[in-house]
Amino acid sequence: MFKEELTKAAAEYGISLNDMQMEQYNRYFELLVEWNEKINLTAITEPKEVAIKHMIDSITAYDENLFKDGTTVIDVGTGAGFPGLPLKIFCPEIKLTLMDSLNKRIKFLQTVVEELGLKDVECVHARAEEGARNKKYRESFDIAVSRAVARLPILSEYCLPFVKKGGHFIALKGMQYNDEAEEAAKAIKVMGGSKTEIRPVKLPELDDKRAVITITKTMPTPKTYPRKAGTPTKNPIV
Repeated sequence: MFKEELTKAAAEYGISLNDMQMEQYNRYFELLVEWNEKINLTAITEPKEVAIKHMIDSITAYDENLFKDGTTVIDVGTGAGFPGLPLKIFCPEIKLTLMDSLNKRIKFLQTVVEELGLKDVECVHARAEEGARNKKYRESFDIAVSRAVARLPILSEYCLPFVKKGGHFIALKGMQYNDEAEEAAKAIKVMGGSKTEIRPVKLPELDDKRAVITITKTMPTPKTYPRKAGTPTKNPIV
């Protein structure tokens, strides 16, 4: 059932998935539903909705010019693994770090990684504000991705500190994406970002507006950022 829905959604979006990818997405779906009964991972569990709103939606972040063999990617506030894990299955050549503040979710993610046999994936239990101050992760990634974590001014402070100079921050955003991009202009600049590209996307069978926002990092993030946990949310840079 899920495989059929995903095959259909992928075809409508204009991508093709091989048998191994199909098996991995299907097992991911099974584990998501199974673990969701124990810990709250997602409100979306119906096969068609998971196929479109989780798997294909995550893949919209993919850009063949950015995701190459050995590209280092961090998914900040990954939750149940979106968009990082669907991107890894779609583009196995990337080296992925999944970061989340809840240890229960990290255990779920580690289970998925093991069951799917995914290589070059690290699951990290940390808040974004703390993780970005760790020398191992600060300004060490080609790409940071994030979906549905916070509004863009806040998200820029969470994610851009992880991105190396010349790298990119990719945010998956809903219908208010234009407003958020304008609102985030100052925060993006302060964090060392410059060029912002907005690519509207259309998901199969959905009429809602959404977009992928790609921000290029051209300067290092000042050492004072990100601010301590909770501050970006309470006092965003706008």
